[in-house]
Amino acid sequence: MKRIKAVRQLLADFNIDGFLVTKEQNWRYLSGFTGSNALLIFNSTDNYLITDFRYLEQAAVQARDFHIIRPKTIIEDALVEQLTKFGVKRVGFEDDSLSYHTFKSYQNKLSGVELVPLHQQVEKIRWIKDQSEINDIKKAAEITDQAFAHILDYIKPGVRESEIALELEYFMRRQGADKPAFDTIVASGPRAALPHGVASDKKIAAGEFIVMDFGAVYGGYHSDMTRTVAVGQPDPEQAEIYRIVLDAQKTALQSIKPGVRCAAVDSAARDLITAVGYGTNFGHGLGHSVGLEIHEKPVFAPKDDTLLEPGMVLTVEPGIYLAGKFGVRIEDLVLVSPDGCEILSKSPKQLIVL
Repeated sequence: MKRIKAVRQLLADFNIDGFLVTKEQNWRYLSGFTGSNALLIFNSTDNYLITDFRYLEQAAVQARDFHIIRPKTIIEDALVEQLTKFGVKRVGFEDDSLSYHTFKSYQNKLSGVELVPLHQQVEKIRWIKDQSEINDIKKAAEITDQAFAHILDYIKPGVRESEIALELEYFMRRQGADKPAFDTIVASGPRAALPHGVASDKKIAAGEFIVMDFGAVYGGYHSDMTRTVAVGQPDPEQAEIYRIVLDAQKTALQSIKPGVRCAAVDSAARDLITAVGYGTNFGHGLGHSVGLEIHEKPVFAPKDDTLLEPGMVLTVEPGIYLAGKFGVRIEDLVLVSPDGCEILSKSPKQLIVL
């Protein structure tokens, strides 16, 4: 299995003879196991999954490339027992997943074993999506597009932001989504200037912009899309800000291809927005990778010099936020292709007036 081979390569790269995986998304990625309690152990020849009684049958079905271990007492003690049995001397662990308390406990119980911190190594393997992952992300994006089309007939003055969010989430579940990808953002009027304005009880009013940022999870994989719509005819300032954001997004999309640095894509949008005087009103990164988690790396940000590769999936989401007035954000999910990018978000981006 390609993913397991990549982990085995880590053993050679870091001169370790064992590797412990404790992050839920990573054990799912490597083993296929979707339960909520597990540890993975890799040595030079075998793969092991430790889980509790609740998940033994599930693990046997989902993680066919792993030896399933049932702990006699607690899962951590079973890990210590297995590592001792293997006779390993240097064991890598995920330094941003294992708590300090558990780390110290392992140190005390694993006499003669050096615990070697590895940072985001499985996540780096996850940067490049394979075809099965891309298929699930595309399905999640399709559900998100369907939800946007559905919600346009639902929005009218007097409807609360929270009601719009609930309708979006309910519709996505009905279309087969596992769950919403994150807390749905619906922000209208002055609240649209809040980049993460999670839906409130505010009622929609005529003359307002509504920023809707939402997504679905399908097969464990996330989608993410933002659209800004107008309730009633926008005024000249609203229309101009929308045009600038859309131009910035299109410019950034045109710059995406393998070998381009993430920071350069961010600059493509940011420079355009800055040139027309709104640079200080675009305070977040242009986008982030998406997969088993809603926020992954690499990211479109000024300091990320990662080179784009085919198979990466990222968002492109410039925005301008005018405090106390309104905001605009337009976001698509894109797949880096061999000669550019494929836009996975199919919803229209011209300004929709309801």
